[in-house]
Amino acid sequence: MTDPRYTPLRDRHEALGASFTDFGGWLMPVRYGSDLAEHRAVREAAGLFDISHMAEFWVHDGRAAEFLDYVLAGRISAMAIGKAKYSLVLADDGTIIDDVIVYRTGEQYFLVVSNAGNRDAVAAAFAAGLDAWNATPTVVENPILGESLTFGADAPIIEDATEDLSLIAVQGPIAEQIVRATPGVQIPDLDTLGYYAWREGTFDGAWLFVARTGYTGEDGFELLVANEAAGALWDALLATGEPLGLVPAGLAARDTLRLEAGMPLYGHELSRAIVPAQAGLGRVVVDAKEDFVGKGHTTPAPRATVLVGLTSDGKRAGRAGYSVLLGDDVVGEITSGALSPTLGHPIAMAFVTPAAAAEGTVLSIDVRGTRIPATVTALPFYRRNK
Repeated sequence: MTDPRYTPLRDRHEALGASFTDFGGWLMPVRYGSDLAEHRAVREAAGLFDISHMAEFWVHDGRAAEFLDYVLAGRISAMAIGKAKYSLVLADDGTIIDDVIVYRTGEQYFLVVSNAGNRDAVAAAFAAGLDAWNATPTVVENPILGESLTFGADAPIIEDATEDLSLIAVQGPIAEQIVRATPGVQIPDLDTLGYYAWREGTFDGAWLFVARTGYTGEDGFELLVANEAAGALWDALLATGEPLGLVPAGLAARDTLRLEAGMPLYGHELSRAIVPAQAGLGRVVVDAKEDFVGKGHTTPAPRATVLVGLTSDGKRAGRAGYSVLLGDDVVGEITSGALSPTLGHPIAMAFVTPAAAAEGTVLSIDVRGTRIPATVTALPFYRRNK
């Protein structure tokens, strides 16, 4: 059995009284006191998350953009430098190996952030993609100019930087106020940094990668720094934000926040058992690309289950694994569920048969032997006011 891993911020979490849980082989803070209070703080002010367990890969040089077009579902080569993009790593059979965020940092330079538990799977998928890329001869469509318009040749370099970097998220309506006021943080033109974009800054002179992305449904930032600077940055953000309502927040709050925002979680809504369209992610796959891993296999099988939102009244919530019924027939299964702290009623995501997926359909959830009525509802459950 592999020993559990801790992030460079372990001592900070222990000093704050955090409870820990295993997540992808890492012992991560699940809560510091009340996950309900942490959830509400993110919706009303801000929360501070250690997400250093996430994996980071640099993909650069050669024809890195075209290579990522091949190994990811989206058209990465169309991204502008300075932007971020949600994408998927697919298997040959079109099912999902992981969901990732890609940042374009140069003409042929990219940062790919993947889930902690899928680090090895993503690395293996990139390596397999590189082998296929190298084995495919480049097609030169304009021999006079020497232009290559398909994949193959000029392989990029792939570097796993996970061991060297820490990732800290500040999420909530006052996130920008806190980041802007934190001593030592210098980010040029922060007020012009748009959603799903990144910018380079510094913290006490050290390199700082600042992305306006997140996993809570709120405005916020994800700050990437070298491990050596992580503790001081965490301390500075917390000291600046606490008087304004910022609290450290753990994985429990992060999970209810992302559920309210209708964001899928690998191992729940995403897996090697489904293709993207089943999870409402068909738009992420660019079928028009010449070739990519999984091409031709992303169409769901006839009568395959699809992801829906479910809302209920009362206080009893369905949980992952609970059956969903239409009449007396089992038509699906809950993948994530909770009593929504923001909305005050139960919410859930579930895979159900197409016949049961129409918005407004009344189903029921088997909650430990009791059937709770649930209505199919459009996702997300919660959308912030901008």
